[in-house]
Amino acid sequence: MDGGAPFDPVRLGLTDLAQLMPMHLWIDRAGLIRATGPTLAKLWPEPMEGLPFFDVFDLRKPLEVTAATDLARLAGHRILLAVRHGAPHTLRGIAVRAGDGQGTFINLSFGLAVAEAVRDHQLSHADFAPTDLTVELLYLTEVKGAVMGELAALNARLRTAHEQAEAAAMTDALTGLANRRGFETAFARTLSAAERGAAFALLHLDLDHFKDINDSLGHAAGDEALIHVAAVLRAELRGQDIGARVGGDEFVVLVQGRCDEIAAGRLAARLIAGIERFKPASGDVARLSASVGAVLSQHYAAPRADRLLAAADAALYEAKRTGRGRCVVARA
Repeated sequence: MDGGAPFDPVRLGLTDLAQLMPMHLWIDRAGLIRATGPTLAKLWPEPMEGLPFFDVFDLRKPLEVTAATDLARLAGHRILLAVRHGAPHTLRGIAVRAGDGQGTFINLSFGLAVAEAVRDHQLSHADFAPTDLTVELLYLTEVKGAVMGELAALNARLRTAHEQAEAAAMTDALTGLANRRGFETAFARTLSAAERGAAFALLHLDLDHFKDINDSLGHAAGDEALIHVAAVLRAELRGQDIGARVGGDEFVVLVQGRCDEIAAGRLAARLIAGIERFKPASGDVARLSASVGAVLSQHYAAPRADRLLAAADAALYEAKRTGRGRCVVARA
C-alpha cells in the first residue's frame, strides 16, 4: 500500500526475464528446475528444465540446505554453488521466494571468475545483461590484456635491441669477429675460470706481408685479406674458442681447455696454412702469411692478463725475428 493505493504484482515472461537476468534459475517446490537463463544453460550439456536441482548443482553455501524440501530456506541467503561435472567455476547468487508458492528464484553470476568463464564457455557481451558491470569488466580485461601484450612485445623488442647493440659494440664490423672490447671481455671470463682451475692457450697472430698487399693492390684487397683470415679462424676454432681482431692486422685467439705445446703448434700451423691460401678476387698474385706467438696458462701459477699478453707478444716478436710464417710458444 502507498497512499492507500494497492500495487498490482509485477509479472514478467520468461523471455523478458532471460534478457534482464541471463543467469537466473527457477526451482519449484519439489526441487525441480523449471527454467534457466540462457547463459546459465550453457554450463550444462543438455537442457536443465525438469532435472532435480541437486543432480545439476553442488550447493556449497549454505551448507545446511541438503535436500529438495529445504530449498525454500535459501530465500534471502547468499549462495555459492557449482555445476556438477562441469567447469570448476563457483557461481555466486542470491535467492528469493517466488510468489504464489511457485518455489525459489535464484539470480547467479560468475563473480571474479568471469574472465575464465568467458574463455571456457566462449561467452560474449550478449550473454550478460546490458547493464551488468561484467560487460565493463570484460572490456577492461581485454584492454588490460592488449596493453600488457603490447608492453611485453615492447620489452622484448627493447631487450633484443639492447642485446644487438651490445653484440655490435663487441664485434669487428669488417670481419664479424670479436673486436678488442669483445676480446677483453672474453679474456676476463677466461682468467676468472683459470682461477678455478681451468686451462687455456692464448695465440697472438700478426699478418706477414699485409702492408705489401695494401700498398700494391689497394685497401679493398687488404679488406679481402682480413675477411679471409677471419674465415680461417672460424673454420679452425671450436665453438667455445674465441677469435678476435684487435688491431689493423692483429688477431688474438683464446683456446679454451688444456692445450700443450704440440697442440698449440699444430693449431697455429693450420691457421698459417689457411691464411697463406689467400687469393684476391681480382686474380692478382698476393703473398700473405702470419706469425704466431703462443702462451699456455698452465705454465703460470697465477695467470695474469698483463703477463700472458707480454709473453705472447715476446713470442710473436721471436717468430717474426726468426723468419715469419711460424709459431713460437712462450716459456714462463
